[in-house]
Amino acid sequence: MSEDMQKGSYYYELPKELIAQTPIADRSASRLMRLDKQNGDVVHSNFKDIKSFLNPGDCLVINDTKVLPARLLGQRSSGGVVEVMLIRRLETDIWEALVKPGRNAKTGEVISFGDLLSCVVEDDSLEDGKRLVRFKYEGIFEEVLAAVGEMPLPPYITEKLEEKDRYQTVYAVHEGSVAAPTAGLHFTPEILQEIEDAGIKIVKITLHVGLGTFRPVKVDNVKEHVMHEEFCIVSEDAARTLNECKKAGGRVICVGTTSCRTLETMVDSDGNVKSGSMWTGIFIYPGYKFKVMDGLVTNFHLPESTLMMLISAFAGREHVLAAYEQAVQERYRFFSFGDAMLII
Repeated sequence: MSEDMQKGSYYYELPKELIAQTPIADRSASRLMRLDKQNGDVVHSNFKDIKSFLNPGDCLVINDTKVLPARLLGQRSSGGVVEVMLIRRLETDIWEALVKPGRNAKTGEVISFGDLLSCVVEDDSLEDGKRLVRFKYEGIFEEVLAAVGEMPLPPYITEKLEEKDRYQTVYAVHEGSVAAPTAGLHFTPEILQEIEDAGIKIVKITLHVGLGTFRPVKVDNVKEHVMHEEFCIVSEDAARTLNECKKAGGRVICVGTTSCRTLETMVDSDGNVKSGSMWTGIFIYPGYKFKVMDGLVTNFHLPESTLMMLISAFAGREHVLAAYEQAVQERYRFFSFGDAMLII
């Protein structure tokens, strides 16, 4: 097995205090590391200056998914406390969910979330501890969920989020994610306007981020890892704009690995982006040949994660690990609420 295929090759030491626990007051005040994917050179900058690394004629691709307040804390009929994490909607009131502790969440069990919402376990036979649950409520489900649910923050964030909208991008529209596309959290309306004014087109796509984003790689051989599928959408306008950009010699800069995975899924053998919608389980690791993406705005990722493997496929594992070593030395903030990297 080559080094690139070994999970342990994507490990790096990270002091715990560098894991950002809360968002900074000004979204765009993050630091920005620019990594040259060709030679590994690094430039330290500020996110507010990201426009200076982009060219007129480029396309910036953003994921306009919106995070559901998908974490529900409830009680079983016996009084036991249960956490229900929504994964995806299958029918109007039926959801696939992760229930903890799962051993007591048997078919027929009723879980109450205060006076506004309850659910019954319809099927306890799904893999990985998942359940099918049917919700009961009065009114509009999304409004009830907004009142009852909490933002499903990653397990490495232990502090309470004071403002729910800080785990949403400023351009979030289509509800359906259980985690934020965190590279987009740095953008403000002002920065997006500056980018457009500089002749850079902003293209919106949608990928609803699933719980698989938190799923660790448990196998030693990277090739044996299986991604959870996520639903993605590319409109006709978006596909046309991206294809025109490429033909004119512009670069496609993806904001976040979710935008990257969407475009690298929705592409034909000639490298043209297709419109439409589908479930994607694409897993990008070294050896992958990128068909659409020319640059990537991303955060700093967990050791041995699929996201480390994706950026290593784009910029080279040795370049990425050397850049991460610099980020640790320079005390960058890591993970969801941390600083940003631009690989180009």
